[in-house]
Amino acid sequence: MSHLAALRLERRRRAHTAFVVLASALVAACAASLALGALDISLSKIAAALLEPLGFAAGDTLAPHERSTLFAVRFPRVALGLLVGSSLAISGAAMQSIFRNPLVEPGLLGVASGAALGAMLAIVLGDGLASQLPPVLGRAVVPVGAFVTGLLSAWAITHLGRVDGRTSTAVLILAGIAVNSVAGAGIGLLTYLANDAQLRTLTFWTLGSLSGATWPDVRVAVVLVALGSVILVALRRPLAMLELGEREASHLGVDVERTKRIALVVVALLVGTAVSLAGVIGFVGLVVPHLVRMALGHDARVVVPASLLAGGTLLIAADLAARTLVAPAELPLGVVTSAIGGPFLLFLVLRHRRFTW
Repeated sequence: MSHLAALRLERRRRAHTAFVVLASALVAACAASLALGALDISLSKIAAALLEPLGFAAGDTLAPHERSTLFAVRFPRVALGLLVGSSLAISGAAMQSIFRNPLVEPGLLGVASGAALGAMLAIVLGDGLASQLPPVLGRAVVPVGAFVTGLLSAWAITHLGRVDGRTSTAVLILAGIAVNSVAGAGIGLLTYLANDAQLRTLTFWTLGSLSGATWPDVRVAVVLVALGSVILVALRRPLAMLELGEREASHLGVDVERTKRIALVVVALLVGTAVSLAGVIGFVGLVVPHLVRMALGHDARVVVPASLLAGGTLLIAADLAARTLVAPAELPLGVVTSAIGGPFLLFLVLRHRRFTW
């Protein structure tokens, strides 16, 4: 066996080991989040409740209040945390490959702030509309508003970023900064106009939370996040080539413009979905893919799918911390992720001041 073949085999084994570890960590985080909280539920009871529909005899049975807490509150919350964390992390991994910069994260495009602006518009100006609709539709006004404005922001940024038929990364970044500024101004104005009740609701969108997770939210997120994730995982090889440089990727047979265009649209879809259902949660798209790169290298063929697993694990663990650290109160999820991401970003800036691809 040649040295190159042995090196490839070693990398493949290392990647397989990493995926097993990440999958195990995800299962552990889900189990802890289901079991722990204001009401602790034993893992044996959770296992018995999950096996019961399959015809297995239950051992420890759940009390009615435990069953309600588990299936109506914690399961949808954990599922939504998995989907939101995975979508933000895989979006960050894709953007870091497109921009060839490990300090890039999904918020750079302005999609998150655009989606938050849409949510706030629906909260402050759409109260009358929501009250006139059936409860199910009325509850959907805010997430739909966030999703629509997030996609509109993405469309505006990608349209502005095209110069002479090509997507300019420099112009794209400037357009994202501009959209972030405009959305920030709009958010500030709406905060000023909001009444006390609306201000409490706005806190959810500015700081992020999974406390309102429901099964309908999960069903919507499953479809959109699964679609976007499958596309980005399918693009992992072209994204890996893009990390070498656009000219080099083109010489290797990658349709650079098509890859960037598809990836950016999918990132907008994923981030818009995450913000519309959980509010603005920062740093997950930065911290997770960078930690994966530090552990497994910069190959997007590994980083993109690994970020999918690691993102869900991090957000579920952060949500568990948010609702247990100051129990019976609950910290905003964005506060927890910012407490992790802020110092980590400072570390990255100091570590990569001379970083080049």
